[in-house]
Amino acid sequence: MAYTVRWGIMATGWIADMFVRDLLKDPRGRDASDVAHQVVAVASSSAKSKADQFISSLGIPAPCAAYGSYEELVADTNVDVIYVATPHSHHFQNVMLALGAGKNVLCEKAFTVNAAQTKILCETARKKNLFLMEAVWTRYFPLSVQVRELIQTGEIGQVLRVIADTSFSDDVEERWGTKHRMVNLDLAGGCLLDLGIYSLTWVFQTLYHTLPRNQRKPPTVTSQMTQYHLTGADESTTVLLKFPTSAPSNGPLPQESHGVAMTSMRVAGDPDEKGTSGANIRIEGAKGEIQVFGNPFRPVRYRVIPKKGLGEVRDVECPFPSQGHGMFWEADEVARCLRDGKLESEGLPWEESIVIMEVMDEVRKQGGLKYPQSIESTEYPLHF
Repeated sequence: MAYTVRWGIMATGWIADMFVRDLLKDPRGRDASDVAHQVVAVASSSAKSKADQFISSLGIPAPCAAYGSYEELVADTNVDVIYVATPHSHHFQNVMLALGAGKNVLCEKAFTVNAAQTKILCETARKKNLFLMEAVWTRYFPLSVQVRELIQTGEIGQVLRVIADTSFSDDVEERWGTKHRMVNLDLAGGCLLDLGIYSLTWVFQTLYHTLPRNQRKPPTVTSQMTQYHLTGADESTTVLLKFPTSAPSNGPLPQESHGVAMTSMRVAGDPDEKGTSGANIRIEGAKGEIQVFGNPFRPVRYRVIPKKGLGEVRDVECPFPSQGHGMFWEADEVARCLRDGKLESEGLPWEESIVIMEVMDEVRKQGGLKYPQSIESTEYPLHF
């Protein structure tokens, strides 16, 4: 019998909409007959009517409670785990609220605004014996799992450099203005936390996560940042990471490796959105490379290119089943962790989320990007 998880949804924006649509897909369509999902509660922070509309528009089966506050949601005894889909700026406060009520949590990326907040969340979950996971959905795609396995088995030899670009060319002034969450400092706006996290995800899941946990070592960080002239949020950021290890780490070559993580709202990694410009992710090893095509947050295929004389080029398609967006795989991971009594996911352990947040802290420090003290604060509760 499938293990069924009862979800409470915190917020009713577009990311919550996509997540719930995937939760409602039949798990058997992705060969996941061991787990199942129910949405039993939805909350808006402003009005119960918004939660009612969300439930109605997505056709969430009854019974599903609608709430006009997050406090009511976390108090619902029917909820097993809370999905936090609020802006980055509110993650720390919202997750602390859920953990304080004894709820397991899946929190959207970026986990928090800074590493200090992430550390407190992880320690709180540990003390309360609750499950907590950052919702970096890309890590749980079959494509990502396959790429990591290719690296671990030495398919392209020691991986010495990874280049990842998550960039979109927008008319920033016209599209975002000054109030939109993408550029609003009060909502922890900027491309680093919203888009750059995906570039960092590819660097970390290839150069860091593929190593045994006792061999993982944080990188040194050098970065450049251009800030949006109307608000001060970052509109373009490039990060150079130097890891003291390669992956795998037992080869004959020097152990150091480099990661280049790029993000921008002014230029595009795929200008015509047809893949004409090539792969947005290149994983370069001593015996060849792996190229990953499609948006870095939702890639659709990869190509293995062996060094001359070591084999044939091969392309691997990785379709999304049931016309899903792909968020159901991270939800399945949550279900399995809860079923097995785990507090964290091996796919993205707390320690790794903290290291990535520390990298982003350093990038912001080097770029002079500071958010308002209220959203950088580790005080709880704090209303803003």
